Amino acid sequence: MKRSSVTTVVMAATALLASGSAAAAATSGPASAPAWHDCHTESTPQQLECATISVPLDWSRPDGRRITLALNRLPATDPQHRIGSLLLNPGGPGGSGTAVVAQGGMLLGTPDLKPLRERFDLVGFDPRGVGDSTPVRCSTPVYDPAAPTLPATPAEYRRLAESDRRHGLDCLRATGPLLGHVDTVSAARDVDAIRAALGERRISWLGVSYGTELGAAYARLFPGHVRAMVLDGAVDHTRSVARDAVDESAAMEREFHRFAQWCQDQADCPLRGRDIAADFDALTARADKGEIVDRDLGRPLTAAEVTGGAYTYLTLTFLWPQLAQALADAEKTPSDPTALGQAVPGVDPAYTAYRAVGCQDFPPELRGFADLRTRLAKVKKAAPHLWRYSEMWDMTSGCSGWPVPAANPPRPERISGAPAILVVGNTYDPATPYAWARSLARRIDGSRLLTYDGDGHTALYNSSCARGREVDYLITGQVPPAGTICRP
Repeated sequence: MKRSSVTTVVMAATALLASGSAAAAATSGPASAPAWHDCHTESTPQQLECATISVPLDWSRPDGRRITLALNRLPATDPQHRIGSLLLNPGGPGGSGTAVVAQGGMLLGTPDLKPLRERFDLVGFDPRGVGDSTPVRCSTPVYDPAAPTLPATPAEYRRLAESDRRHGLDCLRATGPLLGHVDTVSAARDVDAIRAALGERRISWLGVSYGTELGAAYARLFPGHVRAMVLDGAVDHTRSVARDAVDESAAMEREFHRFAQWCQDQADCPLRGRDIAADFDALTARADKGEIVDRDLGRPLTAAEVTGGAYTYLTLTFLWPQLAQALADAEKTPSDPTALGQAVPGVDPAYTAYRAVGCQDFPPELRGFADLRTRLAKVKKAAPHLWRYSEMWDMTSGCSGWPVPAANPPRPERISGAPAILVVGNTYDPATPYAWARSLARRIDGSRLLTYDGDGHTALYNSSCARGREVDYLITGQVPPAGTICRP
């Protein structure tokens, strides 16, 4: 998640990223119907309704302490042809589904997705630990710019791990035992409690980025409760964090070079005619010297932050002009690179949930500095210019000293017994590489892979062709023909 105007756009599309043990036929038990009430405001649709339900903090102790989940919904505008409830997850982890429904995120207000508004009750929810649900709380910021996210020595690695540990202990004191139960398997069980509370036998699902991990976890646990499911910008939770860090860095590097070529083809690109990769290296070198000062933050940006800011703009093709201008401005006014600083991941308060969930699902699995050094060397080789930041590297560095054991580390799993699920991947996605979509589709029996042969993170945000295919599938339940490819 990011701060500023970039935050809302990218929060709905990125940043990144469950499964667990339970019989496929398991259910979440009976649930009382939510007490829906009108909650619209001047800036939200008049039909907006809100409610809460309670679920066990620990699903292995269903009679123990409970937490609250916040829900909202927009009833189908064509009730005579209503199909059912469509649950939405905008990604993250830490993305607020209620904010998406209330504010028209995930392109819900566009003509492409109008049929979903007509035929489904659109249901948003804040996963456990997020937003208006019982939240993760911390009194210290997640991100400490003094902590070396790219340790070069054993001493720097120890400093990083200690910083992670201190912050995790602070969150544990403020949040309590919930901090150890914000994993995606627990959230998937919550989804089935939501289904039961809605009175639905089966649900439909539209999830992007992390929403694909949560959706896949739900389909594995409750395949009989799935009507249709779109997993766009796929995260495959069976892959190791070490492998994913290299994959994602390589995808970012590839997309950066495609951005650079795009810039050369645009008459009005401020970087046209330049060696953009060399210029970026020079910019990060100056950041290493403390020369890139951000006015809003009141301090220099690190080279990792400069890279993270560039990544934010890189994830959505309609932000590429802003990336070009941000890089040009950072060069012309090195004391005030506000556009890059505004896009730095990790400084928004909502990032607390991202970190807490990420450490439950993606532990770095490092035995010490030697392991980190080996992993970083592979990342550098895969991404000579963009190696300093990726979301999977953020999990590696940010969870190195996390004090709460991971409840849901990656493990081999198959998904079977659900109707045909539509997995969607972009060939040049910088945040969730296309290889992840292919591997996720392979482990879901009867799934279909829809490919967008283009740029940006998720097909939903970058391809009208893919949006049309997703809408048709969600309404009819019929997957596109095998081998279907959408092109720009």
